[in-house]
Amino acid sequence: MSEHLLEIKNLIIQYRTEYEVVKAVNDLSFTLNRSETIGLVGETGAGKTTTALGIMRLIPDPPGEIISGGIFFEGENLLLKSEREMRKIRGGKISMVFQDPMTSLNPVLRVGEQIIEVIRLHSKISRVKSTEAAIKLLELVGIPSDRFNEYPHQFSGGMKQRVVIAIAIACNPMLLIADEPTTALDVTIQFQVLELINKLRKEINTAMILITHDLGIVAEMCDKVAIMYTGEIVEYGPIREIFHNAKHPYTIGLFNSLPDLDTDLERLNEISGTMPDPTNLPLGCKFQPRCLQRKSECNVMIPKMIEILPEHSVKCFLYDNA
Repeated sequence: MSEHLLEIKNLIIQYRTEYEVVKAVNDLSFTLNRSETIGLVGETGAGKTTTALGIMRLIPDPPGEIISGGIFFEGENLLLKSEREMRKIRGGKISMVFQDPMTSLNPVLRVGEQIIEVIRLHSKISRVKSTEAAIKLLELVGIPSDRFNEYPHQFSGGMKQRVVIAIAIACNPMLLIADEPTTALDVTIQFQVLELINKLRKEINTAMILITHDLGIVAEMCDKVAIMYTGEIVEYGPIREIFHNAKHPYTIGLFNSLPDLDTDLERLNEISGTMPDPTNLPLGCKFQPRCLQRKSECNVMIPKMIEILPEHSVKCFLYDNA
């Protein structure tokens, strides 16, 4: 059995309209081992959510299209699976916690029914046993069983997200994708939800992809981190290595923009410029228009991913000694 649970190879995803092509994910590759957690970090528009939807085979088509590449789960390419096969995998082996709990639940179905639906879809058990399992799941995520027959509008944002998490873990998935699971929640609830996800992930021994732009959350929850920019991974490696030995100018810029409690600053450092238009990406390195260390080749050539230390890779000409 391969150590890699998930392996993404040279994935390209685009959204096509009548007038333009949005290059959302560009030649993206990474691996995830069993029971491991990786954080996908980057600015809004970096391609994090599109990558997750690609893994789930939920890219809206049209206008979205997976152009090329491979998404290998347990050694099998998900891009070659039929929609019927994917329905068995989604929710069963791979589950996703979406950004907004307000729109993730069906407003006209009781929350208990929504959990039962997932359980019965992937397990051939009776209505009675699936109801018992759904009640246990609600209690596991901290919701009293007497709220089993209530509707989503009767729950707060944090409680809705707990229901979404209960649905996601209902069938003990091998891979859990959490797409900015605390975006719509207030700060006090955010910590509770993240702690709950981490606790449940360890209990059911599942691997996880955590999508976020919060480096503090990544430091607390992840084993590895992939820094994304314009649909590419520009730096990838173990969490301690990236946090203490960041190499790519974009990664260094992200860390420098974080507030430091020991330093008195009137204004936080920032990365100059903005992310390029995904319909009109620059030639060469996509970060070069904002990079203070760019070289002449950065303007015309795309850098390759280079392993500078074991498991630590960076996509930058500064480290290309070949």
